[in-house]
Amino acid sequence: MNEQDLSRLYIDNPIRSNLEGKNQGQLLTYASDSLIPGLKYYAQVRWVTGMPEPVHESRALVSDSDKIVLFWGNDYKEPVELGADIEFQLDGTPLQFNRSTSIFIPAGVSHGPATWKSYETPHREMTILINRGNLEGIISADEVSELKHVSDPEDYIVRKPAYEVVAPTPTKNRMHPSMTFMSNNLVPNSNTYLEFSWIWGMPDPDPHIMEHVHDDSNELVFHIGSNPDDPQDLGAEIEIFMGGKPLMIRKTSALYVPEKISHGPLKWKSYTNPHIEMAIIFD
Repeated sequence: MNEQDLSRLYIDNPIRSNLEGKNQGQLLTYASDSLIPGLKYYAQVRWVTGMPEPVHESRALVSDSDKIVLFWGNDYKEPVELGADIEFQLDGTPLQFNRSTSIFIPAGVSHGPATWKSYETPHREMTILINRGNLEGIISADEVSELKHVSDPEDYIVRKPAYEVVAPTPTKNRMHPSMTFMSNNLVPNSNTYLEFSWIWGMPDPDPHIMEHVHDDSNELVFHIGSNPDDPQDLGAEIEIFMGGKPLMIRKTSALYVPEKISHGPLKWKSYTNPHIEMAIIFD
């Protein structure tokens, strides 16, 4: 892999789009086929910084690809606290939660709207499309003549993360174990593994994530800051090696790692604010 290929897979300048209403921030797209030609995944993040106005999205949607929606809070000391009470419709069934939560939405199943029942503190919403690199396959549920259904919507929501990724050596200033919010163990046939950890200081030892390879899985690696006033402020400077070449991460960003490409080690060069490292692995 040459330097041009390496830089092509790293996104720290997202596509921005505005939402109507107050306190909903911008939609920041960090993975798409327009950012990385040929990419078959889509990922966007937005901050919610107050009670959204309007308090709910306008309609139910349907996607022609599987989809994950993740809501998580902004307090590294209480990482499962969301800071809001939200109701999300899946297949016409309301799912209500007030903790960091993820929802797997199979292709063809209606989902939404999301309605905010209360707001306490800033939090984030992330949308991930699997095997679809753009939003062209999402339409209003009213436009679909025959919808697919799930037997029990509760089987598709992860209200409590698993804690299963434990480092061989404990690392100071980093959450261990990390929080798993999607896997085949949590939602059968989701075929996606999503986990993240908070970092709240210079990790020690550093590096603590070494070089490794996924032989048959693609991965999106996110580093996400905690400043709702400046979503691109990562709060750290991190060196990561990919394909044996170094890359500096200085902003909230995404890195696409294709299967069989080595990545790591990671080394923190500086730290200023708490931030998140998130791995999304697609089977």
